[in-house]
Amino acid sequence: MTDSRDAGSATVEFVLVAVLTLALFMSVLQVGVAVHVRTTLVAAAAEGARFGAASGRSPDDAAARTADVITTALSSTYASSVSAGYETVEGVPTVVVRVTAPLPVLGLAGPTGDLVVEAHALAEGVG
Repeated sequence: MTDSRDAGSATVEFVLVAVLTLALFMSVLQVGVAVHVRTTLVAAAAEGARFGAASGRSPDDAAARTADVITTALSSTYASSVSAGYETVEGVPTVVVRVTAPLPVLGLAGPTGDLVVEAHALAEGVG
């Protein structure tokens, strides 16, 4: 026989554990989505830099290619701030692509800010 003081304690315990478990799950999911978006942006920037570094192409081509890859893989929201240009790294001319995108947020709460990634590729025929 159960004591009347313990009546309903299982429900309260379940709610407390469920809230903590849900918060932990949402945190892990948030980190996973952010890492996926960052990895995709890095890959797109690298692809765009290699594309723009080819002989006969320009940084404008690199930025357009990067924006296209990001739009295809994620969303045009993440491709709104893509820039490209020439930069010398240790005396070597390169094409650099920089992408600034919003940090993805799940739900009403989460981290705020921007992800900033960049990629370099050896510029062919420049120098």
